[in-house]
Amino acid sequence: MNIRHLSFRLLQIYVQVVRSGSISAAARAMHLTQPTVSLQMKRLAEAVGAPLFEQREGRFERTAVGEELFCAACDVLGRFDDFNGYLERARGGSSGHINVAVVTTAKYVLPRIMGAFYRQFPDIGMTLSVGNRAHILGRFERQEDELYVFSHPPSGPQVQAARILRNPLQMIAPQDHWAAGGPQVTMAQLRGERFLVREPGSATRMMFESWLSAQGMDLGNTMQVESNEAIRLSVASGLGVSVISEHTLQEGRERLAVLPVAGFPLESNWYLVARKDRRLSAPAHSLIKFIAGHLHECVEPACAHWVAPGIAGLDAHFMPAARP
Repeated sequence: MNIRHLSFRLLQIYVQVVRSGSISAAARAMHLTQPTVSLQMKRLAEAVGAPLFEQREGRFERTAVGEELFCAACDVLGRFDDFNGYLERARGGSSGHINVAVVTTAKYVLPRIMGAFYRQFPDIGMTLSVGNRAHILGRFERQEDELYVFSHPPSGPQVQAARILRNPLQMIAPQDHWAAGGPQVTMAQLRGERFLVREPGSATRMMFESWLSAQGMDLGNTMQVESNEAIRLSVASGLGVSVISEHTLQEGRERLAVLPVAGFPLESNWYLVARKDRRLSAPAHSLIKFIAGHLHECVEPACAHWVAPGIAGLDAHFMPAARP
């Protein structure tokens, strides 16, 4: 490999291509033209002396060399991030930028936290990405963000996770549903209902299906709906029943009823997650400390008691490990 032909910018572009999934997406993200990014990838492959991508079943995927280069590039860029973090810490962690990615249901809480955080730290910029579990998991694997919120955290040696807030799941129906306001009912009694569910990859759907499987049951008659807002409207209109986070019901539940189903609410939690192999910036630690001290103020009053008991020690849980 001709190391003289490598540059910091070239590695940045390569990492962005990998994380974006295509040259065109990377070009848009970096405000470059597609031919410019293509040319840089060609130069990088020539400098390395081996192909970085290959076509498999109609898709471009990284070669073994490309994968090793991605890991090395992330390490190099990560060390510069560490240096930038040092400079930020020298300024007290009151400026910089944080990328945060959260699962869909957490969007009902995280913007309040980030809004309150911004009022205290107006010089820290923030980017919030929202998606289902599969989407946020992909961002975690590509190391696109510093902090994540999952209800089902990924597993593995590179995962740091701490519980921050309960996320109970309730069965909802239209207000005039036959089981609304009555005695407890069983899932067997609801077998004739149409269940409105999120797309595969949704953590709420995964948990509900897992619970049903443990009861020896399956979903049966379903209708897939792509957002929690659409599910609430569809349920209120009488299209079926659904399982949804109770946090999403704190507003706009006038036409909905929570059904008294045996085994509900299903117990779930939200976890703050980071990667052990990526040292967090000073602004990220400032956000973690803010969550630890102010989360109970940023949720609906009825949900304040759901804050995790050990949240005061949240920042210590994410203290950086020393690099070799």
